[in-house]
Amino acid sequence: MGPDRLLILLAVLIVGTLAFYAAHLWRQVWAKQRQLVEVHRARRQRLHDDLRVLASSLFDGQLPLIEGAIRIKVLLDNYDSALTLAPQAQVFQQLYDTTSHVPTHADWQALSRAERRQHEARFAELTEAHQQQAHEAARWLLDIGLAARP
Repeated sequence: MGPDRLLILLAVLIVGTLAFYAAHLWRQVWAKQRQLVEVHRARRQRLHDDLRVLASSLFDGQLPLIEGAIRIKVLLDNYDSALTLAPQAQVFQQLYDTTSHVPTHADWQALSRAERRQHEARFAELTEAHQQQAHEAARWLLDIGLAARP
């Protein structure tokens, strides 16, 4: 076997090894892509299920209107912005915008009793003014908005 044939054999061996390694890397990329698609699908399904539970709880009166509207709005933003922008769901955005300045968690606890009562009185007004519309929006989400989107 001459030196030319040895170099050709070595070159073929190197190219074959590199091709095998490239195929291995591509399999890893495809596996990662499938994994990302599955993670996205699972996240979307969780958001869908959470939205159904919240909308049902709001509709049935098991969830305070303001809290439910805020939670639904935030989940809708993460689930499908087209649903957030749907005219039937605008009440959630409106209530969110109206109450976004209200402190939460530890900041709520730090408010004086009088400040908390002011916010609670405003919540009661908003509930009175928007309860029917919010119930209709929750019913729309359950019957139509979420029905076509798993």
